[in-house]
Amino acid sequence: MDVQGRGRADGVDPADQWVRNPRTGEYELRSAAAPSRPAVPGPRGTRGQVPPQRGRRTAPGEPPAGRRGRRPVRKKGRAKKALLWTGGTMAFVLVAVGSAAYLYIRHLEGNVHTEDVGNAAKSDFSKDEAFNILIIGTDKRTGKGNEGYGDKGSVGHADTNILLHVSKDRTNATALSIPRDLIVDIPDCRTKQADGTETVVAGQQGVRFNRSLGESGRDPGCTMRTVKAATGISPDHFMMADFNAVKTLTTAVGGVGVCVEHAVNDKESKLVLPAGESKVEGEKALAFVRTRHSFGNQGDLDRIKVQQQFLGSLMRKMASGDTLTSPTKLWKLAEAATDALTVDKAIGHVGTLKDIALELKKVPTKNISFTTVPVKDNPAEKIRATVVVDESRGPQLFDLIRNDESLTEVKKAKAKEKAEVAARLKGTRSAASEVRVRILNGGAPAGSAQTELTWLQTEAGVTKSENDGNADARLARTTLEYAPDQAAQARRLADVLGLSGAALKPGKSVTNAQGLPTMTLTLGKDFKGAGVKLNSTSASAANVDKSTADKVQCAG
Repeated sequence: MDVQGRGRADGVDPADQWVRNPRTGEYELRSAAAPSRPAVPGPRGTRGQVPPQRGRRTAPGEPPAGRRGRRPVRKKGRAKKALLWTGGTMAFVLVAVGSAAYLYIRHLEGNVHTEDVGNAAKSDFSKDEAFNILIIGTDKRTGKGNEGYGDKGSVGHADTNILLHVSKDRTNATALSIPRDLIVDIPDCRTKQADGTETVVAGQQGVRFNRSLGESGRDPGCTMRTVKAATGISPDHFMMADFNAVKTLTTAVGGVGVCVEHAVNDKESKLVLPAGESKVEGEKALAFVRTRHSFGNQGDLDRIKVQQQFLGSLMRKMASGDTLTSPTKLWKLAEAATDALTVDKAIGHVGTLKDIALELKKVPTKNISFTTVPVKDNPAEKIRATVVVDESRGPQLFDLIRNDESLTEVKKAKAKEKAEVAARLKGTRSAASEVRVRILNGGAPAGSAQTELTWLQTEAGVTKSENDGNADARLARTTLEYAPDQAAQARRLADVLGLSGAALKPGKSVTNAQGLPTMTLTLGKDFKGAGVKLNSTSASAANVDKSTADKVQCAG
């Protein structure tokens, strides 16, 4: 029998066996002397706490004296806790405890389901690198009470998808929602069968993203490969959950606050809410994130915005003091989270999930950005029920994530550096429409010259620009070479791109296709994405729609 089973004997919640010691600030097993609740047995040699000596007045914050005749015992280990959130229709908090709860850890280990997706996922988790986790919420009608949700007989499509990128320095994270109705090419996918054999599921071109899972036997590894093919971003790991996840997790934290601009009475999802703020949990929480008829244009893109608002609220709730200081809530969250997940084999251990939790906990909620793949209506459909990637904005956002750039301002440029740049760029500036420049790729990701050209022409007004292919050599830093009589043009382009004074290289001009002298902009390895200023530590200047986890928003 595990610790959980023993702790629940006589109707006692095992989470109640942990109490906070005001002298240490840590959680410890309740003293065996407490008459109201039996202690949870720990590993061999752990018996409880040392009761105070008879006849001595109990100090403030000290546990009450035990029964006379109890043998003094020693405390072994300290309870530890860690917070972890994920996106999509699921999020989880993982409790990691010391040796006194070893058996309970083994119990949690048994809760986690794993699936082997081969080389689609990394073989291990690194605490020293940036990482990408693909969060998948399926529409499979499994679990008690879920018979009325999703598509009847569904094999479990990729219904809700969020690619979570956590920066290497842990200052920021980006949660990129991928619409289920996005038209993509699904690549060939090698999957493992129940009998251990492998088979290759043939790919498909021009189909909905949600078909990358479940259909034709596709596993989460197929969805990971589809994300890479569509965005150029490689997921390192995956976490998948069904409808039960959002129900159990919101119940475990005692409900999540939501806000709606107008009263909701949705007959399809059974969601009924008054205008303003409310609290939802369980079935009501699931109805909130699944409804599509109550907000915006009643489409999937508007539902994604509602889900992002809900997840931000859930994250704030889980990070709040009343959750983190409640052993009962933490215990229930550990149960709900581990039982709700299916993950790849590399992270299918409580210890690894704890490590992920601790890394995520370092990211401030103000720097956790929610955004969606930039899309436009599918021109091949008359009804336009599907969407395609907006090529004028999508590659820019994908570049930012690949280059580990934040969508929020995480640092401020030093005043001295600003002054130096201002001094170097002192002088008159040409109008953007008069700037002539050719663009070379000298170390940036493939396709960067074209995406930068598109941004310059459509967003910055630098219409006299052209893509001239790859440079002869790879550069660490982006440079702009110009002739002396092009200094005014160089200053204008430096303003537009955020080039430092050191990036400006007086030299000679070249002749463009029209026979006119033009400057040469060579994109180096420091290129951060189309429209992102080179002197910025974030993508705040980029054309990206986003929200952050620290802001309260109302769905409308």
